[in-house]
Amino acid sequence: MAEKKHILTYAGLKQYEDELQDLKVNRRREVAQKIKEAREQGDLSENAEYDAAKDEQRDIELRIEELEKLLKNAEVVDEDEIDLDKISIGCKVRVYDVDFDEEMEFRIVGSTEANSLQNKISNESPVGQALMGKKAGDVVDVETQAGVIQYKVLEIQRVS
Repeated sequence: MAEKKHILTYAGLKQYEDELQDLKVNRRREVAQKIKEAREQGDLSENAEYDAAKDEQRDIELRIEELEKLLKNAEVVDEDEIDLDKISIGCKVRVYDVDFDEEMEFRIVGSTEANSLQNKISNESPVGQALMGKKAGDVVDVETQAGVIQYKVLEIQRVS
């Protein structure tokens, strides 16, 4: 079975590449030093520092493997080629929430970059799916667990 493509923006790609580099270069060295220091303390069978350092090493190696797989299957969206006539991955969207009478701004990203605290929503989320392909002026009904939310698309922008 083919690996799922991970859709990323250039910013997301850079973020994951930087994290991978930091893990491989800095964090591996730090944890190796912790293991070395813990070994020098003697009996490893009751050494909590050694166990913690080995756990940290395992977590770092798992994250490195995860990032390498993600980057190997990454498909980068060229934000300069985004069609601003309709909503797509990589654009910033300003919408009006009809029910709550407020404006909101979302950035549409692939699922691996989604972060609701930064208003980055996945193209696969209910809101993201409903907005994809819509144009400024369109009214969109979004099925959520809390019921139907209605948004009016106000503006589609390129991320600066």
